Amino acid sequence: MAEAAFKKNCSSCHGDNGDVFVDRNWKHGNTKDSLILSIMKGHADSLNPVWVTTLKEDEVSILADYLLKGIAYRKTFNFEGDSITKSTVHHKSMSVKLDTVAKGLSSPWGMSFLPGGDFVYTDREGKMYRQSNGKQSEIKGVPPVYAMAQGGVLDVQAHPQFDKNKLIFISYSKLKDSAGVKLATTALMCAKLDGNSLKEGKNIFVALPWKSTPIHYGSRIEFDKEGKIFLTVGDRFQHMDTLPQKLDNDLGKIHRINDDGSVPADNPFINVTGARPTIWSYGHRNPQSLSIHPETGAIWENEHGPRGGDELNLIEKGKNYGWPIISYGINYNGKILTPHTSKEGLEQPKIKWIPSLGPSGMTIVTSDKYPAWKGDILMGSLRFQFLNRVHLVGNNPDEQEQLLKKIGRVRMVEQGPDGFIYIGVEGKPGFIFRLVPVNAQMQ
Repeated sequence: MAEAAFKKNCSSCHGDNGDVFVDRNWKHGNTKDSLILSIMKGHADSLNPVWVTTLKEDEVSILADYLLKGIAYRKTFNFEGDSITKSTVHHKSMSVKLDTVAKGLSSPWGMSFLPGGDFVYTDREGKMYRQSNGKQSEIKGVPPVYAMAQGGVLDVQAHPQFDKNKLIFISYSKLKDSAGVKLATTALMCAKLDGNSLKEGKNIFVALPWKSTPIHYGSRIEFDKEGKIFLTVGDRFQHMDTLPQKLDNDLGKIHRINDDGSVPADNPFINVTGARPTIWSYGHRNPQSLSIHPETGAIWENEHGPRGGDELNLIEKGKNYGWPIISYGINYNGKILTPHTSKEGLEQPKIKWIPSLGPSGMTIVTSDKYPAWKGDILMGSLRFQFLNRVHLVGNNPDEQEQLLKKIGRVRMVEQGPDGFIYIGVEGKPGFIFRLVPVNAQMQ
């Protein structure tokens, strides 16, 4: 009833979802009385219409309660008094110990495990490391990057047959100069890892068009069971641009390619005239993570909305996920970017987050070491600095749980072949932690 009242009376100016108000600074107060006053009589410094002659008192009360519900939800992300002061952290679902794996980093962005127990990881500002028997060594031969804003060395994945071919794949922000203007794009490089050096590096994917904006690269890499590569590419922060909706470019898309950069013959748009043949899905804003369920093959993606409207999506072949035609978020200045949250033919998110969590790296837990989390999604929150657990029932999200509150900006989440969960936390310094269940034994 309250939602219907909001859509009927308020959606023309504020969009059809009242949740846009939850993250707002309330100039005239956010108590029920102040909200009723604002709705009924307005304010001299506001252009909002006055509803005192249009709505009944009980209708205004319902609208105020509707807004208060969203405001109360926003407060659940205020973690005053919460902090991680000990290495063991207790949660309702289970307790874990933080085991420090690497430190002295800035932004540990991507991580991949190698046969034999070694692993490699990236530091966004331009470096990549190999960890072997607890020793950290810098890897040489990393491509030059545009380490500005959200750019740099981003994700890394070892080839599923790394033990035979030694291939490593790195996504990064590639820079070029065009008549004195710096342009950048998302690129995917393939190279052979020889000890602590990358050799024979070559780009097998370079997103087009190049843009001057230094953000929204997307840039997660994932291999499926067939050895195909999925790569996310952001919209490059072109809010009112329709590039994510057009198939003649690479921006705001998830791409699928072979490990040599060629195009799989069963890609959805390979025979569409003018379409980029690598596109798997489109209508994305800034896809921050991608995870393929190792048992079901389901492809899960999270992405940043604008102010509000972050999403968890189940990705399907050839589907359109709506940006910027539909969105549950608003512009950073409070203006409505689109009045639509749904439209025929456009996919709805499995979860929408208002306020924005700033979701980042994620993994699907399959390890027996975490019985309470097995089968669930774990993902980082950049904005509110915690690890978010999404309980899955089949392909449907259920309850969520906030873990490791105030640990820092969780950028990377991976499950290792040892069965343990690893998280990368940004900061000065940044860390990589292994989450060890309190009763688990280290291998």
